[in-house]
Amino acid sequence: MDNAWTHTTVLLHEAVDALVHSTQGCYVDATFGRGGHSREILSRLSPQGRLLAFDKDPEAIAEAARISDARFSIRHEGFAHLSELPAGSCAGVLMDLGVSSPQIDNPARGFSFRHDGPLDMRMDTTRGQSAAQWLATAEVGQIAQVIRDYGEERFALPVAKAIVARREERGPLASTAELAQLVAGAVKTREPGQDPATRTFQALRIFVNAELEELEQALSASLDLLQPEGRLVVISFHSLEDRIVKQFIARHSREVVDRRVPFAQGQVLKLESLERIKPSAAEVTGNPRSRSAIMRVARRTAQGTVH
Repeated sequence: MDNAWTHTTVLLHEAVDALVHSTQGCYVDATFGRGGHSREILSRLSPQGRLLAFDKDPEAIAEAARISDARFSIRHEGFAHLSELPAGSCAGVLMDLGVSSPQIDNPARGFSFRHDGPLDMRMDTTRGQSAAQWLATAEVGQIAQVIRDYGEERFALPVAKAIVARREERGPLASTAELAQLVAGAVKTREPGQDPATRTFQALRIFVNAELEELEQALSASLDLLQPEGRLVVISFHSLEDRIVKQFIARHSREVVDRRVPFAQGQVLKLESLERIKPSAAEVTGNPRSRSAIMRVARRTAQGTVH
C-alpha cells in the first residue's frame, strides 16, 4: 500500500476518552479512515472488549488488514449499515465525518482542486457514479441545486451554467483541474484565502457519496444500537454536518410535551447531551486541517426513561 499520503487523526485522545467508558464493551468506529481512532480504542479495551469498524474506501479496508487483533473486525460498507447490528449491542459509536487527508492528497481520487486528477470523488471506488459521470448528463437546475444546497455557494447557478455550456461546446469535464478552472471563472468573489472551487468541490463530494443522507440514517440507527449509558461521539468538519448532528442530539434530549393534550407526558428521552469540544490551539497549529472540527458527545439514557 502506498504510504505517500498520510493522515493525522483529529481529536484522537479527546474522542476516545469520551467514547470508551467500559473496557469490556463492544464499540463501533463507523468511519475507520486510516485507523487512528480504532487503534487508540483497541489500546483501551480489555481482552473481552470488541471493536467493529466500517468504511466505504477500499484503501481504508486495505489499511485495516494490517491490524492483527482478534478483537477487531471491519466491514466494507458505509455507516448507514449500522442499522443491521443488533439493538442494544454497543457501548459506544464514533463517527469521524468527511474526507480524509489521503483521499484529498491523492490526485487519483479526484477530491482536490489543487492537484489535477480524474474527476471521481467517490469514497468507494468500486461502485456508484463518479462526479464526472453525473456532471456529463445532469441538467443546469440539478447541478445548481446540488452546489447551492451542499456547498452553500451563492454563485451556484453561474457555475452550473458554465459546466453545461462547457459540456455542450467541448464535451464533458473529465479532470479536477478543468472543473476548478471553470469554477474560478464563474465565481466572482470569494472569502480571503479560500479557493473559488472550494464550495463546489465540497458540494459534489457530498452529493456523489450521499454523505448527509447516510449521516442521518446512521444517527437514527445509533439510538437503537446503543446500550443505556452508551456514548455517541461525532466529529464534523463543516456546518451542514454539524447542524444535522446538533439538531439530532437536541431532538432526542429535549422534553417535548403536547400542550393540546391534558396531563400529557413528555416524550421518552433517548439522549443526554454531554459536551461540545473543538481542537486545542496546539492541535490546530500542528494540523491546520483540524481547525474546523467540532466534536459533539451524547449519552444514551436508560431505556424507557420518561421526563
